[in-house]
Amino acid sequence: MSRILIIEDEESIAELEKDYLELSGFEVEMENDGRTGVQRALSEEFDLFIVDLMLPGIDGFEICRLIRERKNTPIIIVSAKKDDIDKIHGLGMGADDYMTKPFSPSEMVARVKAHLSRYDRLTSSGNPQNDMVEIRGIKIDKTARRVWINGEEKNFTNKEFDLLTFLAEHPNHVYTKEELFREIWNMDSIGDIATVTVHVKKIREKIEFNTAKPQYIETIWGVGYRFKV
Repeated sequence: MSRILIIEDEESIAELEKDYLELSGFEVEMENDGRTGVQRALSEEFDLFIVDLMLPGIDGFEICRLIRERKNTPIIIVSAKKDDIDKIHGLGMGADDYMTKPFSPSEMVARVKAHLSRYDRLTSSGNPQNDMVEIRGIKIDKTARRVWINGEEKNFTNKEFDLLTFLAEHPNHVYTKEELFREIWNMDSIGDIATVTVHVKKIREKIEFNTAKPQYIETIWGVGYRFKV
């Protein structure tokens, strides 16, 4: 039986979600405080989290970030906030889905089942696992050479894919353009480091919400680039 944690401070909403999920065969726990909720999320085993954004203690954005640092467990955000910026921010923090209140409880159950099924397929021990890299909403399948940004698949050229993967696999390490050129193109830069700059620009256009303020690939002026975690 799949175990779900609801972190929601509106008791009537939490109880409604709990009732519908339990009728569908899930075991459900509830917390109404952000700090207590994230403590349980990190210390106990759950199969999925349903997280409200506006919570006492710690907000839902921070809860998503903290969970995603430690676990790949599916996260569904539920919130009365309807603005796209909140949805994008929530997905950027690692949430797998965003539902706007009010919503149909039956739709919530359907989404829960879909995310659990998808996660089960990805983690099934009966099948060979692809080599995956996952960081804050970016999922890179090294085996299939595919990339998803907040659940949406994006197309990358071979060198764009290689460069993104290399940086993502070495987070918080600053690389010069010359080092990246040697690593990805397997040759000395010989004054052609502009190739790296162009490829980073193209990658940012595909993975960043705001290319002027990148969340992932950070420019270290006078040095090079760093993949920020």
